[in-house]
Amino acid sequence: MVDVSESPAVPATDYGGDERWGLMAAGGVLIVLGWGLAVLVNLLLHATAPTGGRSVGGVVVFGHLGPFAWATLLIGLATGALGVAIALVARSSPKGPIVWPGFAY
Repeated sequence: MVDVSESPAVPATDYGGDERWGLMAAGGVLIVLGWGLAVLVNLLLHATAPTGGRSVGGVVVFGHLGPFAWATLLIGLATGALGVAIALVARSSPKGPIVWPGFAY
């Protein structure tokens, strides 16, 4: 009889990767989507819209910022700030695998 709690079924494998790359990629994606798309593109579309509006993908964009444009702007600012926070965590983390608090590795 074998006690399965004594040893893992698969031995631990160290691939030598660095999880900071994933955090930097996630932070970069959030920055691009938040500040690049939701803020910059949103404001540029509204700033360059003619008086009668511009049709973009079936949606008419006018020169003034309506409630949806303001919501997109605020969500984009928050998303970009979250991306910066994730990138800062990645920069301050030590190299190597992520070790969660309270777990013995």
